[in-house]
Amino acid sequence: MAKISEFRGLRPIKDHVSRVAVLPYDVVSVEEASRIADGNDICFFHVTKPEIGFIGKERDDHELYRYGKDHLTDMIEKGIMIQDTAPCFYLYTQVMEGREQTGLIACVSIDDYQNKIIKKHELTREDKERERTTHTDVINANTGQVFLFYKDTEEKRALLAGAMAIKPEYDFTTDDGVRQIVRIIEDRAIIESLKEAFRDAVLYIADGHHRAAAAVKVGEQRRRENPGYVGSEEFNRFMAVLFPHSQLKILAYNRVVRDLNGMSKEEFLGALSKAFSIEKSHLEIPASVHSYCMYIDSDWYLLKPRFKPGDDPMMSLDVRIVQEKILAPILGIEDPRRDPRIDFVGGTGSITELKRRVDSGEFAVAFSLYATGIEQLMGVSDMDGIMPPKSTWFEPKLLSGILVHLLG
Repeated sequence: MAKISEFRGLRPIKDHVSRVAVLPYDVVSVEEASRIADGNDICFFHVTKPEIGFIGKERDDHELYRYGKDHLTDMIEKGIMIQDTAPCFYLYTQVMEGREQTGLIACVSIDDYQNKIIKKHELTREDKERERTTHTDVINANTGQVFLFYKDTEEKRALLAGAMAIKPEYDFTTDDGVRQIVRIIEDRAIIESLKEAFRDAVLYIADGHHRAAAAVKVGEQRRRENPGYVGSEEFNRFMAVLFPHSQLKILAYNRVVRDLNGMSKEEFLGALSKAFSIEKSHLEIPASVHSYCMYIDSDWYLLKPRFKPGDDPMMSLDVRIVQEKILAPILGIEDPRRDPRIDFVGGTGSITELKRRVDSGEFAVAFSLYATGIEQLMGVSDMDGIMPPKSTWFEPKLLSGILVHLLG
């Protein structure tokens, strides 16, 4: 079912990889990216987040994306980035707090995305998809991997275990304490075995919905511009990293709301009590599914449904229950993808950040959720369902800049 393929990766020379590689463009602000890149002209934020070159300046979109394109070209011309002479697979290992995950960096087919062999679980925002499509088209490259996963099997596990014997090309630790290891798979027998092993696989998007949608849009556009395309052109595929589901850990993606929709605290709690039992608690993180921790006015409360959530993979998701029983009917947040009254806080340290935001008075109430399970994500994806936005947070984040897939 799934078609994966090797590619000639563009990547930093070993001595410079730690100065080039950065977090994904969408998990840091422009200001933070600018601070990180300050004084480092080979920092990959110059490519993935070219806005950093225009802080406080007038610019148009053409200038913005040309800035990123010129930086990538400059790094190639200076020998900072080199392209492998033969198509390869790459093995990417991350070690965070003693937990290890190893994925295969390869190209996947835009047709598999269109035919739902690559399954998504979130809707994209039109403005963000448009921005990343233009970025991909002008830069003429996939500058970051789409984070995919697959159902683990003994065959794939054995093949990847064999490839782990390859000497690492990169092995360094980023400032957040995550060890990053990349191996280059050049052996044709291993490459062909891996391609064959994934033919029966369904691939699930863990993170990078906008990157995937943008890559497909660029591929479709170039097919229209090149009606004689044969399918082997680089724009027919995009770069991804494929992890076994058994190695991944999903962290909670919590919610924080600016106001109580015109209600007093007492009125809000009264409205909430119709669907949930409410009691003060010392818990800051729920101990199980279908329970929710709420922080308001310096106190934590434990909420439990008075109704039966049911077994439907999509409707029983905690993120959906919070949206449909609290955020929409009580707090008036009908479209969490666009409503400026809500924000989302995920990952390690999120509880401290939730409390800080509420205690500062900027927000009125926060909800700490039990993390969505990987099996839940697959269940929703298998039925072509769509989760509410910001349902999952994966750590560690994949680095951009360690590999680039050129589209032409």
